[in-house]
Amino acid sequence: MYTIGLVIFPGSNCDGETYDFLCSYKGLKINKIWHKDTNIQRHDMYVLPGGFSHGDYLRPGKLATFSPALVDIKAHVASSQSKILGICNGFQILIEAGLLPGSLLPNQSLQFICDVVPVKVVQSESPFTARYQRGDLLRLPIAHGSGNYYCDEITHEELESNGQIEFSFPPENNPNGSVAGITGLLNEQRNVLGMMPHPERAVKQWLGSTDGLGLFQSMLEHHTA
Repeated sequence: MYTIGLVIFPGSNCDGETYDFLCSYKGLKINKIWHKDTNIQRHDMYVLPGGFSHGDYLRPGKLATFSPALVDIKAHVASSQSKILGICNGFQILIEAGLLPGSLLPNQSLQFICDVVPVKVVQSESPFTARYQRGDLLRLPIAHGSGNYYCDEITHEELESNGQIEFSFPPENNPNGSVAGITGLLNEQRNVLGMMPHPERAVKQWLGSTDGLGLFQSMLEHHTA
């Protein structure tokens, strides 16, 4: 049975809908992991949900990196036996934990942005995007104050050459000022994905979009392939 560990921090606020949606799939075992848990059994996938872990004090995601649960999870991921999906604040945690390169700065407007925006699929060869086609334009919600992705020019070139850029905002609609519109990023081993948009909020028609379904379907189909 495919196991998913949903990691919950003080201030997480998207864990409920993420848990409910994942539970709708048969053949999955979803375990909630509190950030202080230790000796965590290996899961096939870990999900770091959106929210404001530890109130975003110091920097968004920074205090979460000291959580005992992340010690075990990082070890599981380093062995390439597990994957991580970090959504919004989860992406910020992955950056602060050194699992993904670069940094996430306050939005260029210095305002919190809550909107449904176009998101481009940059590449579709990863376990997270196999259900999409390269160049697909998705409609996904965003809700963040610090989603402005930054990296230096050398890092940006490496990300492009390695095929690590998973999602980006179109040049004409870059809501937070991210370098090259980057809003979804893989690690070099391609088993860690961080993204600012919320795919779990785009899985039912009555939510306004089902474009997030492809990500979760890709993850599960990659496991069973």
